[in-house]
Amino acid sequence: MSAVEALTPDPRPLHARIAADLRDAIMNGDLAPGAKIPSTAQLKERFDASNATIQKALQVLKAEGLVVGRAGAAVTVREHRQQTVRPAASLAPAPTGSAYPWLAEMAGRSGAAVRTELLSVDEAGVQGDIAAALGQENGTSAVVRRQLITIEGESAELVCSYYPLAIARGTALAELRKIRGGTPTLLTALGFPPRTSVDRVSARIPTQAEHTALRLPGDLPVLRTLRTVYSDHHRPVEVTVMVKAGHLYELQYEFRPE
Repeated sequence: MSAVEALTPDPRPLHARIAADLRDAIMNGDLAPGAKIPSTAQLKERFDASNATIQKALQVLKAEGLVVGRAGAAVTVREHRQQTVRPAASLAPAPTGSAYPWLAEMAGRSGAAVRTELLSVDEAGVQGDIAAALGQENGTSAVVRRQLITIEGESAELVCSYYPLAIARGTALAELRKIRGGTPTLLTALGFPPRTSVDRVSARIPTQAEHTALRLPGDLPVLRTLRTVYSDHHRPVEVTVMVKAGHLYELQYEFRPE
């Protein structure tokens, strides 16, 4: 018996396994936006499944926003089923009065209506990887800005940004209002220009708050990016936790050889 044959079979219900295979085909581009999903008859033969099981699998994908269709009509891959985000774009300062650079880029690329909602701004204690990234002790305070980004009216990303009190207190960072040009512009004006950033990306099951804010279906994982932005002398000036649905977004990084 080979090592592969010795592996424990996938314990998920058949409809979940079918949805997983179709989801992969959608996300890797085998099924392009606007393409028809194979017919029920084709899927029944391919997966040796009943009509009810196939319909249950398709309903999962509909709930996830990956496909659209109704009874009696072909099920098709949804347009803009997956957004590509270039994290590097978020570091660029924008001219006064302009939109956040990466939001403007996404809107221009897809024609989508992108919005940010500022949920809260306050001082709160930081713990764990956030405290470590800021170079602070657990329980010490930082200014926290929480925002929800929507695309075409749908919740897309939950963003929580943390700033050392020595930098943020008494500035627009600590006020409940949006910052024109984004925080890179303001940090530069305050004398802390963003120089480099380090991203740590992980996939995990969402917390209750994340699940609710992003209106997630089922138990699909989210992408969590912990970004630390450094200014001169490698001083951390901003730590941001960005959480987005893992099945709807991908991150694109570009690297140049030394």
